[in-house]
This record gives sequence, C-alpha cells and structure tokens, in this order.
Amino acid sequence: MKTLYMGASPETVADYVIFSGDPWRVEVVKQYLDNPQKVAFLREFNTYTGTYKGVPVTVTSTGIGAPSAAIAMEEMYEAGMKAAVRMGTVMALQDGMLGKFIIPIAAMRRESTSATYVEASYPAVADIELVNTMNETVLQMGAEYVNGINCTMDGFYSQMHDSRFSLEWGRDMSAVFQELKKLHVTGIDMESACMLTVGRLMGVKTCVVTMTTVLENLKEVLAGQDRKDAEDLLCRTALEGIYNYHKKISEKENK
Repeated sequence: MKTLYMGASPETVADYVIFSGDPWRVEVVKQYLDNPQKVAFLREFNTYTGTYKGVPVTVTSTGIGAPSAAIAMEEMYEAGMKAAVRMGTVMALQDGMLGKFIIPIAAMRRESTSATYVEASYPAVADIELVNTMNETVLQMGAEYVNGINCTMDGFYSQMHDSRFSLEWGRDMSAVFQELKKLHVTGIDMESACMLTVGRLMGVKTCVVTMTTVLENLKEVLAGQDRKDAEDLLCRTALEGIYNYHKKISEKENK
C-alpha cells in the first residue's frame, strides 16, 4: 500500500531519510546516489531511493512550512523510516554566518503544527548522536558549523521578512529579531521544531543540518554560484553524515 500524498511504501523507502525543503534540491542529492530509483513526485514531495557508499538512503522534499513537513514525516515513518535528517537552508541571526552550517541541538516551537501532536512544554530536541556525527562530518568537509537553538515560525512575510503588505500594515520585523537575539537563538526556519518534535514522538532518530543562505530580514544573502556551491556542499554533507552515522551504528552492533 502506497502512502496517501507521497506514494511511498516500505518496499521503496530506506531506513535513512534525508528531507529537503526544496523539491529541486532533491535532484542535486540524486546525482550523488548510486542507482537512484524514483519513488514519486507528487505535490511538493519529490522522492528517490538509492545508495550512498553502499548505504541505502531515501531523499525526499517537504515544501515550505511545518504542515507539509509533518505529512512527510508521517508518511516516511509509515514506510519504515528509522532516522531522519532535515537538510535545509536557514536565516542566521549572527553576522558572518553566510555559507556556514547551523546544526541546532533544539528548536523553539513557534510553529503551530507540532501543537496538534503534543503540548507546548514538550521540547523539540535533536538526537545527540546524530548531531555529533554531523558536526564531525562538517569538519571533515572543510566547513564550519555552529550548534545552538533555532526558532521555527509559520509566517515568513509576517515574522521573518518585510513585504509590501507587511510594510503597509506597519509590522516591525526588527522586534522579532531583537527578541530572539536576547534569547540567544541561532537561526530561524519554518520546519525544524515540528520535525524534531514529531520525530522524537515517533522514536525516530532526528536531526537538522542547515546551511546559512540569508541573514536576518535578508540583509545579506548568498546568491549566484555562491548559493549553488553552498547548497551542493549541504547535500554532500548530509549524505556523508548519514554514511558516518551508519558506520558508527554498525560498529556498535558488531562489538
């Protein structure tokens, strides 16, 4: 039986699943897989399964925002997922972060979807072994990372970036950024808290590996080839991290 929105099944999904917000970033990851098999491209969900250095991996997309990310987590879990890595982009709240990784240990749940699963006091926390492995992998790739706390929100043009409409209505985005900086929040996104919460409730090892492509309110952005190179590095790092994690798990099991 295939899942409702993603067309996935236990026969077509690997234990390790990488989630990309952008469906087209999935096509970048596919280039690094051996024998990639298309599972389906339905709505915002683009899914392939292949192997990376002999390890079966599924890569899929969630689109933007927590509601569709929760659907992706649900349907990959239904198909047998054991570990989940959100591989995405993030808005950093520190200067000098463009092109660097943010691998949060936890996230503030300011999106609304996770509240439909569990009360607000339940924390959105990443799996520490996955986080440590991804930290090591980023260094192996010659890049830099920051661990910290992300904040996940629902409203991009109401909370994260000025628009014609927000300006007409007099919304002051700076208040959001000032508050989060006081709370020592590292970055803002639209999916992480929900995926960490749902993953932990499912018993699925879950972490977030994000590349900084913009700074607060888009005051600085990666563009052109720099953006393309950064996203390519993100894809390769997520895959290599899965491979390194699999090696660690296999070594433990064989002791």
